[in-house]
Amino acid sequence: MTRNILLTGASGFVGKQVLSVLKQHNHSVSVLGRSKPVQADKFFQANLNSRTDYSKSLESIEVLIHVAARAHVMNEQLDDPLTEYREVNNYATLNLARQAAVAGVKRFIFISSIKVNGEDSDSGRAFTYRDKHAPQDAYGVSKAEAEQALWQLATETAMEVVVIRPPLVYGPGVKANFASMLNVAQKNLPLPLGAIYNRRSLVALDNLVDLIVTCIDHPNAANQTFLVSDDQDVSTTELLQMMTRAAGKTPRLLPVPVSWLKLVGRLTGRSAVIDRLCGNLQLDISHTKDTLGWKPPITLEEGIARCFAAKGRGFGVE
Repeated sequence: MTRNILLTGASGFVGKQVLSVLKQHNHSVSVLGRSKPVQADKFFQANLNSRTDYSKSLESIEVLIHVAARAHVMNEQLDDPLTEYREVNNYATLNLARQAAVAGVKRFIFISSIKVNGEDSDSGRAFTYRDKHAPQDAYGVSKAEAEQALWQLATETAMEVVVIRPPLVYGPGVKANFASMLNVAQKNLPLPLGAIYNRRSLVALDNLVDLIVTCIDHPNAANQTFLVSDDQDVSTTELLQMMTRAAGKTPRLLPVPVSWLKLVGRLTGRSAVIDRLCGNLQLDISHTKDTLGWKPPITLEEGIARCFAAKGRGFGVE
């Protein structure tokens, strides 16, 4: 069914792919943001804040997909980062959602983050959609507060809310730590990362976007929180091995004990980096699969292969 959809964050890593897939499904897509994407049917220039009037962009909109956010920044340098995160991720989200409800928008799809649940899952126990919020940084706090505000709004209005919490999203064009790992795998340098037995959930960009599109019309998605992943947890060692093989090379990872890695991390002041490499972050997506009859359309291996295929075309990791 064709829908009139308003999309935020269409110029970003996730939003750009959401827009492309929405157009493939013949939806009429309006975009709210700073610059107009070529594929947008309509464009409304605006900043995300707690004061802007979005009423013009909301006319005749049935579904709003809110991807835009102040992204999580490693080694945040601001004196008061929480204030900045709250303004965009919480207050601006609620401002937009309130106006959407008044305008008669049927469904508001909010892309949150697994950081709402916390930074690490206990070994052997994955995060679930029912777990209490336990954010540990400003980004996670702002997303958690936005979720709470949206659920309150849902009780006060007829607008349905859908919350989606992804872990690390990867795919063609990915940046930051995952891009660094892809580049390391392609160079295939010998690394002391061959004995890390943690478990981590990731989500391919194509899988996340497929779930977002599924939630546009699915009747069971209304007023639900969904965790999303590739449903294929891996260790850091396994992930690097997959990446190296996808680059057409044989992995050269040395089996150095994690305790040694952590010691080096403490001595070099890089404990946070080592903790991320060795820690657990698992998501239980059984609620998502059971509620929506959904499963990830591509595997982790295929998602990684697509990263390298895009890199070979000159568009990909940096």
